[in-house]
Amino acid sequence: MPRTSLATLIVAPLVAVVLAWAPYATGQSATSAAIPAPLSGRVLADALRRGGYVIYLRHTSTDFGQNDEAMTTFDDCTKQRNLTDAGRAEARTIGAAITKLRIPIGDVLASPFCRTLETARLIFGRATPTPAVRGGPAATEDPDRYQELRTLLSTPVSGGTNVAIVSHGNPFRAVAGTPYLAEGEAAVIEPLRAKGFRIVARVTKDGWDSLDAR
Repeated sequence: MPRTSLATLIVAPLVAVVLAWAPYATGQSATSAAIPAPLSGRVLADALRRGGYVIYLRHTSTDFGQNDEAMTTFDDCTKQRNLTDAGRAEARTIGAAITKLRIPIGDVLASPFCRTLETARLIFGRATPTPAVRGGPAATEDPDRYQELRTLLSTPVSGGTNVAIVSHGNPFRAVAGTPYLAEGEAAVIEPLRAKGFRIVARVTKDGWDSLDAR
């Protein structure tokens, strides 16, 4: 049997702990403070009711038989990947759950694609097309392509309300890392000003109703 060094016995568990916290790591820059436990259940619902967070949602389920390769304008939905009927039902269900939880929502910012605008309108009843939440053109290699999104996620939100962002999986992965947001999944973000932001929770598309379970 191979011998296991003392260093290996000490380091391996520490690595496992770091990896376990990866979904809740800070964005943009690290902080010296200890990372708190992620919020969940009624604790998360109560925190959202108090406000001060950014809720970043990836659009709900889409038709992967479609693509955006031929699109020339955001206004033409026929040349984009769009929501399926199931995706529309998912968005309505999420919206009903957020309303039932009495989570206050202020600004609703959405990527100008049809699937993100439709998701936002079905969930929140409104949406402001905001290119910044999508990032710069896909062809660019500018390292600051997602800087506007980082700034939005790092900007404090007035207490008593939350900001909603409905966008895509790639921009969020670019600023927050993995794991990738599934369609309809949300990340709840605490802005930290110059220190970036912290992901305090992730909510699956069918997980909202469970937040207020007694």
